[in-house]
Amino acid sequence: MWLIAVLVPLVRLYWCGMKVLLYQMFNRSFTLPVLSKQNGRVAIVTGGTRGMGFETARHLAHLGMHVVIAGNEREEGAAAVRMIQNDGSQGKAEFMFVDLTSLKSVRQFVQKFKDKGLPLHVLVNNAGTMLVPERKTEDGFEFHFVLNYLGHFLLTKLLLDMLKKAGRQGCCSRIVNMSSATHYAGIMDMEDLNRRICYSSHGAYSQSKLAMVLFTYYLQEQLMAGGFPVIVNAVDPGMVDTALYDNLWTLAQLLKKPVAKTLFRTPAEGASISIYAAAALEMEGVGGCYLYNGEKRQSSDISYDSELQAKLWKKSCQLVGL
Repeated sequence: MWLIAVLVPLVRLYWCGMKVLLYQMFNRSFTLPVLSKQNGRVAIVTGGTRGMGFETARHLAHLGMHVVIAGNEREEGAAAVRMIQNDGSQGKAEFMFVDLTSLKSVRQFVQKFKDKGLPLHVLVNNAGTMLVPERKTEDGFEFHFVLNYLGHFLLTKLLLDMLKKAGRQGCCSRIVNMSSATHYAGIMDMEDLNRRICYSSHGAYSQSKLAMVLFTYYLQEQLMAGGFPVIVNAVDPGMVDTALYDNLWTLAQLLKKPVAKTLFRTPAEGASISIYAAAALEMEGVGGCYLYNGEKRQSSDISYDSELQAKLWKKSCQLVGL
């Protein structure tokens, strides 16, 4: 029983990865269209100190946005801000500390951001981790679940009033949720979201990415029902050569290195879909989508389960104390 509980998520996840690699072998990376200036708009990008998060923050700042890079590495954050400022950016970049695995830290971040008196037009929920060994956070949550999903859920909920206030018809505020093709392998165990019964890092990771898609669709329904000028979309960057893969098994690491050089996307290419969702004129007023390589795609069948969406939403509110 234990072997099956570990092997099945592993096989499902790597099968998803193989299909993505096959697609990337025969299809070029999405090329961003020319984007209009975003002067006066304010964005928060989580995990913006490196990789796709940094590329997203850098590009949005080049468009004229005031970008707040939210992360848990102060030195990396300072370095990222310097690089953006020295790159001739027309906007502004600053770093603010947040530990998304700590609900207390998320609340402190939101309060400090609100104290700045800035509006908020764009929230890019980019930060994440993959395939880490079993770990509990200070709040008792499984690491993938809280970093990839629950911390962002709380962050979004606490910032939602600001996004609603800043948006207007014809110029909506935008929320961008980072998911992955691995969500197709995800299974939501509502009775064991923290994977306590039998831990699988592959299952935990896939579940967290499925949770982001379910969250995206449910939140968009709520926003539409309320008539609020805010859109939310889930994005899939494909397989990108970033530090996310540092936790692969040794054999997988060895196999990955030569493949990554030819088939993986660069961080800038991976970030293009987040940037598109955050700033493209074509996405104005268009929410509740799963975006991959510049196109709207069908996500997993289970992600459209409205009952499961509502259950996850309610459970998440309970877990974060809302």
